[in-house]
Formats: sequence, structure tokens, C-alpha cells
Amino acid sequence: MNRMQKPSPQPRLAPIGRKTQLAQYREPSIWKSTWQLLSSVMLFCVLWTLMLVSLRYSYWLTLLLSVPTAGLMVRLYILQHDCGHGAFFKSKKLNDMIGFTLGVLVMTPYSSWRRQHALHHATAGDLDRRGHGDVHTITVAEYLKLTPLNRLGYRLSRNPVILFGISPLVYFAILQRFTYNLPRSWNQERAGVHWTNLVMFASVLAFGWFVGFRQFLLVHAPVTFLASSAGVWLFYVQHNFETTYWQRHNRWDFGTAGIEGSSYYHLPRGLQWFTANIGFHHIHHLDSRIPNYRLQECFDENSEFQQVNRLTLWQSMSCITLKLWDEDAGKMVGFRDLNNCKTTH
Repeated sequence: MNRMQKPSPQPRLAPIGRKTQLAQYREPSIWKSTWQLLSSVMLFCVLWTLMLVSLRYSYWLTLLLSVPTAGLMVRLYILQHDCGHGAFFKSKKLNDMIGFTLGVLVMTPYSSWRRQHALHHATAGDLDRRGHGDVHTITVAEYLKLTPLNRLGYRLSRNPVILFGISPLVYFAILQRFTYNLPRSWNQERAGVHWTNLVMFASVLAFGWFVGFRQFLLVHAPVTFLASSAGVWLFYVQHNFETTYWQRHNRWDFGTAGIEGSSYYHLPRGLQWFTANIGFHHIHHLDSRIPNYRLQECFDENSEFQQVNRLTLWQSMSCITLKLWDEDAGKMVGFRDLNNCKTTH
């Protein structure tokens, strides 16, 4: 299987120059944002309704329709994501209102997610500040120091069935309903979790009463499962590829982490639409205030952003085998590579 090749070093703009370069793409368009929002919500509702109707004929047809419906849920999640970065509308109040509403739909407490995701952007690629919205990753040296039981636990957490199948559903449907992992001082964020749960619960009761709880579950369960798995997969391949960037804090650099630690996920046009351009993740990490619909424009007009870690859909399959960061080699490796890793203890 082909692995992504790391491009030869390219001239980089100084941080100040890059900031100026990217600022011109920050301006959101009220018309584009509104059209994205309305069209995506309407298409989601239409497909969800078709799934409900299809229950009268064949559940296989229902499951078939769940694929594009889940794709639209992923798209709505990313629009919520833009709101969290203040990139979707100029108005903070409007961003927060739409973000909360979409958060209910995609089972994500908007306020707490927004704050935790900001920490992810501020610490991505920093080995000494892991644990903020990233996929749990340890180094080869750390793994070798684990007890056999803890090694087994890490291996299980990195098993594809668990990582992309079980964990996403548990995280979105269950874990995000609680505030145990939020600091006590995050009052607004903790309240946001409870408000999201309340609206979600009321919505499920209303839909269950209107269409039937069994019918609701038969329609919404596969959509939720596929969307959550796809979402975790996207996040995984955007940071967990062979030549990604991890550094200790004293050598960590925000700009380098954005360019080298985030992949350009080159997806087919249809998937690029469903994922709202999130594949231009390196640009997004350099400036999260750029609306999703301007990322392609920024990429096309700046050759610097084209000479990066490009990852195709086929190449991304190889990322599944990558489990640990080898600090000496400066790359991600699999468990099978441990015998070839030279580490200091």
C-alpha cells in the first residue's frame, strides 16, 4: 500500500507574512454561509424523511440511504465547527446560536466543544501538551515502559474496530452527555452540556411520539453510527499519518505544526463537498478563521500550501497501521516496527 511521501522542504513565509497572507481569506459571506446552512439542513431533512418512508419497503434501502444522510450530518458538524471558530458569520451571537442548534443535531455540546477544540488548535503536535481533542498517541519509548496490561489497553484503543467503530458512537452518544472531564471553572461550558442534553432529550421524545420510537431508532441509529465513525476517521487521518509533526514543547512551533502536522486530505469532489473542505486541514490549522468555502480559494492561490503532506483516499488507508510516534526517526510507526526502533530509555 502506498504511503504518503513527504515533500522536499519548501521556502516558508515568516509568521507575520503568513498571517497577512491568510487574513484576506477570513471574510465570511452572509449569502454563502446562509446557503450552505439552509441547503445542508434541507437535504438532511429530505433524506431522513426518505429513510423513514423506505421502512415500508426494505430496510436495506433504508441503510443505503443512511450513507448520504450520514455524509450530510458530517457536513453539518463541520458547519458547526466553523461557527465555533467564529468563521461562519461575522456575528458572534449568530455563530453561537447556529452552533448550538447544529450541536444538538450532531450530539455535540457546542460551548464545551468550542473551548476544548481551541485547545486542540493551540497544542496540536506538542508532545508535552497532549490530551486536548487529539487521538491518544504515545511514543515508542513510552510504550516500551508500559506494563503488559497497559500495553494491551493501548493496543485495544488503537484497534480499528474500536477506534473507528465502537469509540465514536460511545463518545458522541454517551460521553458527551456528561461534564466529568470539564474543569469546575467552566461554568458556561458545563451549563451548555446540560442545555444540549435537555433539547436533545425533548427532540427525541417529540420525534418518537410523532413517528414512533422504533421507527426513529431504525432511521437515526445507522446515520449516527456512520457519521460518528466518519468524523473520527477524518480527524484521525488529518493528524495521524507517517510524516506528521510531533515535538517536545521547547522545540514546538505553531506554524510548523500547522503545515507539517496537518495533512492535505485530497478527496474526490463529492466527498470534499460532504466534508466541507476540511481536507485543507493544514490551512485551517494555520488560520481557523477562514470559512470552509474559502479554503479551496486560499489553496489555489498560494503555492506554499500546495507543497505539503498530500494524502489521497487510497493512501489514507495505510494510516490505520500507524500506532506510535518514534521520536528518533521522526515518524509514526506500527507495532510491527518496534523491533526496528532505536529508542533511549
